[in-house]
Amino acid sequence: MYKAIITVRLKPSVLDPQGSAVKGSLHSLGYSAVQDVRVGKTMEVWLEATDSQEAEAQVDAMCRKLLANPVIEDYEFHLEKGA
Repeated sequence: MYKAIITVRLKPSVLDPQGSAVKGSLHSLGYSAVQDVRVGKTMEVWLEATDSQEAEAQVDAMCRKLLANPVIEDYEFHLEKGA
């Protein structure tokens, strides 16, 4: 069994209104040193695979087909064996 930890973020060229709202809130709480905030999402997926290459291929396909929108988002992931 493998556990994939997947992080999906908006591409740098895409405006992040949620990040802007968080930045504004942090400033109003006195954290004026914060220069920028980008909000993303993290997912944990457990899957059965015969080896890490198969697991990587499955997770990459999941990200491309469903978990990330390749037009506006980038994704990265890493695997943990025996999770």
